[in-house]
Amino acid sequence: MKKILVWSITAALAGFLFGFDTVVISGADKKLQILWGSSDVFHGTIVMAMALWGTVVGALLGGIPTNRLGRKKTLFWIGLFYTVSALGSAFANDPITFAFFRFLGGLGVGASTIAAPAYISEIAPAKDRGKLVGLYQFNIVFGILVAFFSNYLLSGIGENAWRWMVGVEAIPAVIYTLFVMTVPQSPRWLLTKLRTEEALNVLKVINPGQDVEKLMLEINQENENKVPGENIFIKKYRFPLILAFCMAFFNQASGINAFLYYAPRILEEAGLGESTALLSSIGIGVTNLLFTLLGIFLIDRLGRKQLMYLGSIGYIVSLTLVSCAFFFDWEGMSVAIFLFLFIAAHAVGQGTVIWVFISEIFPNHLRGSGQSFGSSVHWVLAAIIPSLIPVLFSSIGAGTVFAFFAFMMFLQLLFVAFIMPETKGVSLEALSKSLSKSNGSNDDKVKEIKENK
Repeated sequence: MKKILVWSITAALAGFLFGFDTVVISGADKKLQILWGSSDVFHGTIVMAMALWGTVVGALLGGIPTNRLGRKKTLFWIGLFYTVSALGSAFANDPITFAFFRFLGGLGVGASTIAAPAYISEIAPAKDRGKLVGLYQFNIVFGILVAFFSNYLLSGIGENAWRWMVGVEAIPAVIYTLFVMTVPQSPRWLLTKLRTEEALNVLKVINPGQDVEKLMLEINQENENKVPGENIFIKKYRFPLILAFCMAFFNQASGINAFLYYAPRILEEAGLGESTALLSSIGIGVTNLLFTLLGIFLIDRLGRKQLMYLGSIGYIVSLTLVSCAFFFDWEGMSVAIFLFLFIAAHAVGQGTVIWVFISEIFPNHLRGSGQSFGSSVHWVLAAIIPSLIPVLFSSIGAGTVFAFFAFMMFLQLLFVAFIMPETKGVSLEALSKSLSKSNGSNDDKVKEIKENK
């Protein structure tokens, strides 16, 4: 178990770089616009947003190398992309060059949401799979916090502080790239490529004392169900496709990314002063980290559905209270408290569950493609929804926006109650067999999963 933990942490460090890369640009924001004299539109859509569009592309295409090259090699290339992006951005002398290297980092972010959860889910024992894959989400949140502190510490070192802010990411990126070279290939991916001897050696390490031959037989039987040329969009895989779409859709329909991007603005609009709003946003980051840890602790104990129930109810209560605060002009600090409750609900529910759940529900040979689909839905919405927030706040008001998010979370609660299966403690092969049937109702599939536990 010790080796599995080390390998899982190593792969999950891709999430640390994801979080760090996403937030680190905030420290260079105003300085770069002044330095290059960019217009608001150019600065927002090219300089600042290029990494986000790279993330969308990385999510759309990341399943290709994850399936063809393997999870390990893809994770290695992700590390190289992060390293080159950090160094290139630090030495850039014009906005186009800077945007290009930020785009490369975005490709790494998007691809990491596919390769890292897929890799960890395939080496983890069923009973520990949730918390081990959950390490990826923890590292994202931890990377965000470290980026904020890094920017703060580097902000006073002079005119070129922004170069150090974006360039310092190269240090953890190089360390991660070297570490990922020490992990083995995923045994389940190896078996899809008929590399049986290599897969057997890895399985003996990650499943000591178990009947490895029997496990290999189960994996091979699942692999034999594939049809040459099939993809995740055929009828056979409709149910896991619906599950991945709904999980990713509702994740963003909660308003989480809109809130994280505009936390200080939302708090200022609620009546808090600028300094208090910024301080509250740091508190939000700490809350996110603590409740993510709680979610990781609980996910293999309570299960994915129970955490989603907790998160959904927390979303509905907190978002309804935030909406009422704007409609009825409640005091500003009360809005901050409600938003803290919102971030706690997200961290313990959707934040912890999404990457775990999507990495579990597709068969081995299509896991990269399925993860890519769910990740793409997530990132496309993550690009669209936050971009609409300033317009929506000024046109229909913050209260209406948060009321809409609360309604969407009520729909998520219905999805959890009536459609989402519990995957806790079930082997990937048993899940594939149950969820990928051509015939049978969703209820039958959920029932079979319960019987396999």
